[in-house]
Amino acid sequence: MRVVVLASGRGSNLGALIAAQREAEPSFEIVLVAGDKPEAAALRIAEDAGIETLALDPRGYADRARFDADLFSRIAEREPGLVVLAGFMRILDPAVLAPWVGRTINIHPSLLPKYRGLRTHARAIEAGDAAHGASVHFVTSELDGGPVIAQAELPIESGDTAATLATRLLPIEHRLLVATVGLIAAGRIALDSDRVRLDGHALAAPLALRGRTLAA
Repeated sequence: MRVVVLASGRGSNLGALIAAQREAEPSFEIVLVAGDKPEAAALRIAEDAGIETLALDPRGYADRARFDADLFSRIAEREPGLVVLAGFMRILDPAVLAPWVGRTINIHPSLLPKYRGLRTHARAIEAGDAAHGASVHFVTSELDGGPVIAQAELPIESGDTAATLATRLLPIEHRLLVATVGLIAAGRIALDSDRVRLDGHALAAPLALRGRTLAA
């Protein structure tokens, strides 16, 4: 499966996907890494891996919709089967996104539906939660509100700060994203209306990460 990755920052999840596609029999190929920040480290990671990159500056567009329309028209030229938002810090225009619903996923650092948006680690600690985690979900017009495909959980330890919690969660995020993309690329995961299906069967709950694999 041809994959396009959108990223705005350091690109750690992108790096995990690049490492996974170098395996003996990868089920996906990253054909483009695009972003809204020309200086983003994610673009340098892609370049070092020999992957095509694209950086568009939102300040050169009249509004968000025109930026998104141009971005996704360029994405469409690469004919991807999947678009992965991996630290892409923009809300997509609903009209531009509409044709891509079911083919676009996002990784979010919380156990959705908890803590949509920003400061997820701090908010989990402030709420006194016993556990935190990450979710991969299909992207819809609702911010961090699309159907959740898979989640990974870790306990919040005494003395955790937002920084320590983020550090401990990051490698788990990597495994979660790689496993989810692998299942989608293999044709096993699909979005049917507002339900996630695995091998044709509707999931009653998100898949859970067990080691490096996902289980119902």
